[in-house]
Amino acid sequence: MVESLATGTRCAALVGPYLSGKTTLMEALLFATGAIPRKGTVKDGNTVGDSSSEARARQMSSELSVAYTEYLGDDWAFVDCPGSVELTQESYNALQAADVAVIVCEPVAERAVALAPLFRFLQDKKIPHMVFINKMDTASQSVQTVLEALQGGSNWPLVLRHLPIAEGEDISGYVDLVSERAYKYQPGKASDLISIPDSMTDDEQLARQVMLESLADFDDDLLEKLLEDAVPPTGEVYEQLTKDLRDGLIVPVFMGAAEQDHGVRRLMKALRHETPNPDRSATRLGIDPDGEAVAQVFKTLHAAHSGKLSIARVWRGGISEGDMLAGHRIGGISRLMGSNQTKVSSAALGDVIAFGRMDEVSTGDVLTPSGEAPAGMAAWPAPLTPVYSFAIEAENRADEVKLTGSLQRLSEEDPSLGYRNDNEVHQLMLEGQGEIHLRLAIERLKSKYNIAAKTEKPRVPYKESIQKSVSQHARFKRQTGGHGMFGDVHVDIKPRPRGTGFEFVSTVVGGSVPKQYIPAVEAGALEFMDKGALGFPVVDVSVTLTDGQFHAVDSNEMSFKLAAREAMKEGLPKCAPVLLEPILKVDVDVPSEFTNKVHGLISGRRGHIQGFDAKEGWTGWDMVSALMPQSEMQDLIIELRSLTQGVATYQARFDHLQELTGRLADQVVEQHRTEAAEAS
Repeated sequence: MVESLATGTRCAALVGPYLSGKTTLMEALLFATGAIPRKGTVKDGNTVGDSSSEARARQMSSELSVAYTEYLGDDWAFVDCPGSVELTQESYNALQAADVAVIVCEPVAERAVALAPLFRFLQDKKIPHMVFINKMDTASQSVQTVLEALQGGSNWPLVLRHLPIAEGEDISGYVDLVSERAYKYQPGKASDLISIPDSMTDDEQLARQVMLESLADFDDDLLEKLLEDAVPPTGEVYEQLTKDLRDGLIVPVFMGAAEQDHGVRRLMKALRHETPNPDRSATRLGIDPDGEAVAQVFKTLHAAHSGKLSIARVWRGGISEGDMLAGHRIGGISRLMGSNQTKVSSAALGDVIAFGRMDEVSTGDVLTPSGEAPAGMAAWPAPLTPVYSFAIEAENRADEVKLTGSLQRLSEEDPSLGYRNDNEVHQLMLEGQGEIHLRLAIERLKSKYNIAAKTEKPRVPYKESIQKSVSQHARFKRQTGGHGMFGDVHVDIKPRPRGTGFEFVSTVVGGSVPKQYIPAVEAGALEFMDKGALGFPVVDVSVTLTDGQFHAVDSNEMSFKLAAREAMKEGLPKCAPVLLEPILKVDVDVPSEFTNKVHGLISGRRGHIQGFDAKEGWTGWDMVSALMPQSEMQDLIIELRSLTQGVATYQARFDHLQELTGRLADQVVEQHRTEAAEAS
């Protein structure tokens, strides 16, 4: 019997770009460790991961999947994370619960830039991570070329652990640079030990020397041995690799082809020997080893039959069914294997489990018997800022109330998905990380909650103002028998500086308008500004009440309010109304090699570049600052990602209103009038 190397279940998160093969790798790992009798495929829709209808319809991971296995006496939880950049929040949440991350990528140097944000997140959080270069059976570039490209995105040194053995155009095995042994792949089985090919001897020696020199940067004893041309013992090298990975000093690099089972068992062995135990990861998160039980929720699911599931990692102590955590009694504990749940009575250190029906618990919550998080525990990362939005409404009016409740559940499952009522344009907005992200949400509304929703482009909150002043007289008079209505006002309507808002002043003297009616004049003027001469809310206007008349019997507050409205209705069109469009301050984060393309994109969308500089702390990245019309922002993120291999992003905030004239303004006004007519 092989002795366990771990105390508690260890957790590895599989992360990386779309199409890198993470789901296939997890399937291969589960098969290699005996957790499943045969491998499924993404194409056939029968993998442990990607079990949702949305994932299988699109043949892409749409949410994280958890799977359990055992390997040589150690318990493991694997978390397969979506690769789409629009679903990055799932990866970030899973990484918070992991002891180690395996970054899965393709052997294509040009795509390495897509990994830079992931490397950055892992290194900022000091999460140990390895790289698995997948699909080596399709490689057309040298390992060194790919490795150099990957290193450009990582602040930690990448350390190559083995070299591929090529037979013609095929990769048939690998040479381990630590043990200096060669292996030939055997489909579905462990690799066979072979002799190192003579043609690879020089390359192997050079690559091993580079690996040892990288390790010597963090160990003086090893450096001294290398300077003396001494050969360090194999066991000592393995120990140094393990220590440096756990300390966040290096990033080991492995390779293979998960679909062919190549390199999968070698990766599993490295994970077993080098992944930190969960108590060490807890210490990294600021959790002291002594004290009450601690679990943290990293994913929320609303399952069709079992209700709400809170998927959590146990960081300290043990938890049993019926225990109280954060004021909630645990009604059920399950272990997950993709979409399948297995009930268990308790959970121990390191376990990844699902708590059932803890309705008040959210993603990121720390669960303890006392309800208090451990002092000094690292804060949960803030959700990603939305960069794309739809206006959404239920196709069936009867579903409108259900819609917001269902959106609330979806946002619990994915904190980077949000919704809000935009009172300026009177639309319900669904916000997230891109079009695919929001389309998945629409599909889940239908599949999970039977709500059909329709979407449209969000309206832009245009405003209008005036450019000239006018003095306007208006009278409201109505006589219907008995007390009538009478109000008479003289007002001066003037433009104000941009951004100063509405101002009302009364210069009435002599009681021509009694004091008790003056607030009604202001209310009437302000009320009319909800819709000006062009059909938009009016801003930056001053209204001065200069004179008026009243009737001792027929005048009242409503009379003067209606008189003020009439004055505004007649006066505003004479003041040269002008359309105002919202301008946003936009900061674009982009790899330096794509900065010029981003400049062109911004200029082509009527944006004005204010400057750019190196992005602080990000080698090889720039931050481009610009002012852009909000009307040009709707699909900006789509084009940005298209130009930059999916990695550029932006932050935007309102800056000011700016006059819009000419043909564009005419089109906006005409479209607004058409929509208003259709709605009436």
